Amino acid sequence: MDQRRDPVERAADGSTDLYDIATWEERTSVDGLAVALYRLLVASTRAVVILAAFFILVAIGGLSAITDPQIGALTLLSALPALGLAGYVYYTDVTDSEPLSMLVVTFLLGVLTATFAAILNSLMSNVGQTIATELSLSIGFFGSIIFYFLVVGPVEETVKLLAVRLYAYSHNSFNAVVDGAVYGAMAGLGFATIENALYITRNLMSSGLDVGVADGAAIIGAGGTITAVRALAGPGHVIYSAIAGYYLGLAKFNKKNAGPIVIKGLILASLVHATYNSTVGIGAAIISSLTGLTALPAFLVFVILYDGIFGLYLIGKIRRYSTAYHEATEPGPPASSFPSEATEFED
Repeated sequence: MDQRRDPVERAADGSTDLYDIATWEERTSVDGLAVALYRLLVASTRAVVILAAFFILVAIGGLSAITDPQIGALTLLSALPALGLAGYVYYTDVTDSEPLSMLVVTFLLGVLTATFAAILNSLMSNVGQTIATELSLSIGFFGSIIFYFLVVGPVEETVKLLAVRLYAYSHNSFNAVVDGAVYGAMAGLGFATIENALYITRNLMSSGLDVGVADGAAIIGAGGTITAVRALAGPGHVIYSAIAGYYLGLAKFNKKNAGPIVIKGLILASLVHATYNSTVGIGAAIISSLTGLTALPAFLVFVILYDGIFGLYLIGKIRRYSTAYHEATEPGPPASSFPSEATEFED
């Protein structure tokens, strides 16, 4: 029995007009007014969210990457690896190519929605510190891990998915499951870019360098290390949000189970994200002790290994979709049945 239709509609033979009884479509002027007001409400809500994000961005100094050319140059350098990975995800899309305008809009929304994560992470951190103080508890290492898994991972992956949901999701160009991964990657690129800009700016300020007075060579020299670190961290954001975005795409074409599918994507992306945050320091230290590498090269090795594992997981999902797409659309023998996918993160 089709539970998505009213019993009257299910029983009707199609000859009876069920408008305003069991079905509905725009017919009268009142219907038109209702449709117009609904669209206005949706558009105004979207505009309010975007404006709020923009004002937060200004308040936390996120525009320095645009207004200061030296910091902008460092931010651009730090974003190049993430840009390369997002470009790779884009070119693996076997369906229609996504419009450049949509990619740019999603990138900018990724920049803006990142501000919500900055506020929420800071707010929840303060709440956690207050609770720990009241209970005379020490946050310590395990407290940080809990914070990564319960706050940082879920919050940041949710706001990146919001960047896709605000515009690209409802656009006609989002017409395949795999498009979710493409737009998710672009949202992750936007998030990584503004996060890098904020880290670079704060690092330069904490070093005592007057960005407004110092010359470009001094700024680039002082910011070289943090730029390299952020360049290594950036691709992770693309991977995490591309995974969540893929499941957002799957949800779009499976309306009946859309909610659980979106939650699954967020759980996977948040777990991978939080695990990285929790292990990167220890992992780099272990690599350094085993190989004799200094801190930055050891960090590089850890990031390559970690991002490589979950990057391959993402690529595997996209390739599996591509195989299904070719078998379904290209002439030839009947499409074979696809083997069931392994349990998440297992070979």
